[in-house]
Amino acid sequence: MILRRSHWVAAVILVLASRSEGASFHQRLLTLDSHLDTPASLARPGWRIEDRHKADQDFSQVDLPRMKAGGLDGGFWAIYTPQGPLDEAGLTKARDFAIMRALAIRELVAADPKNFALALIPSDAPAIADSGKRVVFMSIENAYPLGHDASLLSTFHAMGVRLLSFAHFLNNQFADSSTDPAGAKWNGLSPAGKDLLAEANRLGIMLDASHSSDAVFDDMLRLSKAPIVLSHSGCKAVYEHPRNIDDDRLRKLAAAGGVIQINGFGSYLKRLARNPERDKAMAALSGQVEGAQQNRAAYEAMLAERRRIVATYPAERASFEDVIAHLLHALNVAGVDHVGIGLDWDGGGGVIGLEDVSGLPRITDALRKAGYGDADIAKIWSGNLLRVMAAAQAEGARERGGVKP
Repeated sequence: MILRRSHWVAAVILVLASRSEGASFHQRLLTLDSHLDTPASLARPGWRIEDRHKADQDFSQVDLPRMKAGGLDGGFWAIYTPQGPLDEAGLTKARDFAIMRALAIRELVAADPKNFALALIPSDAPAIADSGKRVVFMSIENAYPLGHDASLLSTFHAMGVRLLSFAHFLNNQFADSSTDPAGAKWNGLSPAGKDLLAEANRLGIMLDASHSSDAVFDDMLRLSKAPIVLSHSGCKAVYEHPRNIDDDRLRKLAAAGGVIQINGFGSYLKRLARNPERDKAMAALSGQVEGAQQNRAAYEAMLAERRRIVATYPAERASFEDVIAHLLHALNVAGVDHVGIGLDWDGGGGVIGLEDVSGLPRITDALRKAGYGDADIAKIWSGNLLRVMAAAQAEGARERGGVKP
């Protein structure tokens, strides 16, 4: 069922009405985060999502108890693949890694059907949340694993993927990154990237411009037949960083029906002092990660070393107020129909005052203090994103002759 904008607002408000009046307003909201890197935690030895963890101990930020405490109904669980070589060996390794990460997300749902459910269409989200389960949409962060054949996207679509970003820290075969030290390779989307965009439109997969360059954003906005999203981004007017979007593009995004989901990654929120000694120690530690995921003792030792580094080399951090500054600016420029939440949990997000998902009610409180009403807050937490998803799937159904997502 595809709903127009006004219908999506009504659908999300119905979730409020259906949940216990005894619960807080935030707990009654349908809350979705558009970028959860939590699937990476599933590979940790002995780590269970049903257990409550502590961000200052194992550095994870999302688990079932904390989702319940923070009123997070779910969101888009990312298949993230680090950018690697563009030769055949690198592409094959990346493809296999991404497929296994997708399977891990599906196994999460299969292993705990009482608490998690796969979502494929927008109307799945409120139905799953009302049943007391957590919503599991699937996304791809970095299209690099798709190799040289856009048709591989249909395999991931069949597995459940409904959101696709094209690049990450570096340029790849499809698009330029906003942060590649080498600068632009394609000056936007490559020819293969344009083919991939068309295939995503055909399949009804939402397009995500986060991490991609401004020129890629411009190409996506020009070429896509459906609105696009920035799944975890910020505002250049608040902090000038390549990962953030300027006000002119933010207005164009809104005019095209798209949505920016506000990020919680500290170094994209404000300028932070560099700590070379900490950076060096963390870089050395990162080389141990892959091996530690295969061995419980090695994993615990790695965590202990990371805690030591954090304590030894304290770093400047962004704050909750910095997140809200970006959120309120985006709302002021783009309007309440075009802003949402995508905090990059378990992928570098987390700030002072918002360390993990248990703190999410603070965002709702801040929006209320800023003068936003119940209906507007419901849009920000899920209604806007679901509207764009519905539009993308409607376009896909049109191109496929009415075939459902």
